[in-house]
Amino acid sequence: MAKFLVNVELAENIFWVGVIDWDIRDFHGYLTRRGTTYNAYIIKDEKTALIDTVKHNFSSELLRNIQEVVVPEEIDYIIVNHLEKDHSSALPYIAEKAKNAKIIASKRGKESIPKYYPEISNVEAVKTGDQIKLGKRTLSFIEAPMLHWPDSMFTYIVEDAILMPNDAFGQHLATSERFDDEVDEAVLMEEAAKYFANILMPLSPLIIRKIQEVVNMGIPIKMIAPSHGIIWRSNPMKIVNAYMAWSEGKSANKVVIVYDTMWGSTAAMARAIAEGVASQNVDVKFFKLRDSDVTEIVTEILDAKAVVVGSP
Repeated sequence: MAKFLVNVELAENIFWVGVIDWDIRDFHGYLTRRGTTYNAYIIKDEKTALIDTVKHNFSSELLRNIQEVVVPEEIDYIIVNHLEKDHSSALPYIAEKAKNAKIIASKRGKESIPKYYPEISNVEAVKTGDQIKLGKRTLSFIEAPMLHWPDSMFTYIVEDAILMPNDAFGQHLATSERFDDEVDEAVLMEEAAKYFANILMPLSPLIIRKIQEVVNMGIPIKMIAPSHGIIWRSNPMKIVNAYMAWSEGKSANKVVIVYDTMWGSTAAMARAIAEGVASQNVDVKFFKLRDSDVTEIVTEILDAKAVVVGSP
């Protein structure tokens, strides 16, 4: 594996050790034309913590990346922010190598880990406000149920103000660069919007409440390191503000028209509607359903003022 893809430091002795999935094009039916990453992080201190693991078919690559920065037997904690298998199915393999590590999860995570991985029993539950002292650094935990699984939680590194929220604030974007200021901002925000629309949009009320809860906690956030895609270091509030806008349903001057047709009559109506909307200086996004990418349609709906659906 290329050397430049490992030993990436977020801050002193905090490393990205994840893997890049250049090939994936279908993620639960969501088209991922730019691939994805499965991000995991090592924090080295008097005690060492691994934050999350990866998809099982990348287990050996994750181990190699971990070994670039630490001996696995020296890992004291494995933090499981989320049990979905793209983030946890390498857990049994890594736990076997990091045989001295205690596994940390939310209460629901602790209850669920034996159902997925019966060979794992050394699990300790944490709740919002609980902390683990590594030495100079402190890990603090924030439960985030249904964002987007019941077990989900965030890990926050207090001294560095780094939030590791697992699936929140992520994107499916495979790149050799790791930070937001190293990639094309338009591409980054396009993928962030696509990710939100296709995975998180139904959870918008919960997202608003969770963001407000974190704001009310008064914790500074200098960096957001999600479990997929790019790490937000130059302006982490950009993605937080985008999530608030998307969750609140703030819309652009845009109408999405989605239709299908058998003999052309519905298509003719759809085109007539599109012409009428466009004549009012409103942007139109026009999709024939059977010939279109549903992922793109849902993304366009995210900030549309109106959606018009036509059926034979």
